[in-house]
Amino acid sequence: MLVIFDFDGTLVDSEILWAQATSEIMQEEGIDMSVETYNAQYAGMNSNEIIEHLEDELDQGLAHDIPQRIEDKVDKKLEKLKVIDGVHAMLDELDYARCLCSNSGSEYLADHMRSTGLWDRFRPYVYAAPEVGTKAPKPDPNVFLHAATTLDVEPKDCYVVEDSFHGVQAAVAAGMRVVGFIGGSHSYPGHGEHLMDAGAETVIHRFEDLPATLEALKIWQDQ
Repeated sequence: MLVIFDFDGTLVDSEILWAQATSEIMQEEGIDMSVETYNAQYAGMNSNEIIEHLEDELDQGLAHDIPQRIEDKVDKKLEKLKVIDGVHAMLDELDYARCLCSNSGSEYLADHMRSTGLWDRFRPYVYAAPEVGTKAPKPDPNVFLHAATTLDVEPKDCYVVEDSFHGVQAAVAAGMRVVGFIGGSHSYPGHGEHLMDAGAETVIHRFEDLPATLEALKIWQDQ
């Protein structure tokens, strides 16, 4: 059994920072995108993907420097990045093999996993979607399938912990089971239902509940 964690918005409370930065830049461009809209529609996607979706939706091109401007804003906000409450205690208790799969790049992951004390808890099993397999980001299952193949675990024996609709979609497409996480600051009314709609089997809002949840899902699978 392999437990796969997302990073932004799942292990660290960073998704709200991306939401704020993206909303601020879009407002500068005259595009009405609230933090709530970002959380519901774009959480888990990288800036380039968001721009592509917006260009299709608006049927117009957007400034080429928007992704970099978003990243510059986020970099300043990330100086105060914190882990989600209960993460380290949960990892102390979790008795299964684990890895991390993210849409973020490996340099970003290494920097911010080190600053939050998570690097030594996962390395070297840290996989950045843009740098592995087909390099396709979530909601493509690429990064999850790469992790399963690399660690020689059948997808059906992988349990993914995800906070975003697109991340859940990717894990389900990979043939994995999903626990939705709704304990980050970016969570919104209906978040849990949104993740269940994408294919999560259950949702939790506290990490102290994860070990027992995984045990229950495994027992149910084995019956």
